[in-house]
Amino acid sequence: MQILISKEEISERVKELGKKITSDYQNKSLIALCTLKGSIVFFSDLIREIELELETEFIRASSYGKEKTSSGDVRLAFPSALSLIGKHVLLVEDIIDTGMTLDTIVTSLHTRNPASIRVCSLLLKKDAARPKTKIDYAGFEIGNEFVVGYGLDYAEKYRNLNDICII
Repeated sequence: MQILISKEEISERVKELGKKITSDYQNKSLIALCTLKGSIVFFSDLIREIELELETEFIRASSYGKEKTSSGDVRLAFPSALSLIGKHVLLVEDIIDTGMTLDTIVTSLHTRNPASIRVCSLLLKKDAARPKTKIDYAGFEIGNEFVVGYGLDYAEKYRNLNDICII
């Protein structure tokens, strides 16, 4: 594997994102929503850099399975008691590739009547990302490489790597 983004670069960028989000959400009721499983490491680091009171919640989204490309079939699972009415939602994603999963999640979130929805993604694939949904906060733009580490996996492996690596 080849390191694409080092743990030091990730740490610095997460701090910058946390400061920007803190500034943007002053005096607002914020709920940070983690897309499992890939976003968990990024989410954990990010929320500790946001200097606001906030709620956290988790949703499960999957379109890859054990493959390196999206199946096109996006499956979502929300906690049954998830109430977003009147809340400002920060959806935290690990990577935006085709944008299909993101668009599906955001469409579903809108049915829960939040005050607003913003998206924070650690990675954007610059050549492949074409979501309809605006990405409000982005960590890094990458090429079309398949990457693992820092929560991202291949067939449920490599999530525990500290760096983001090309597999």
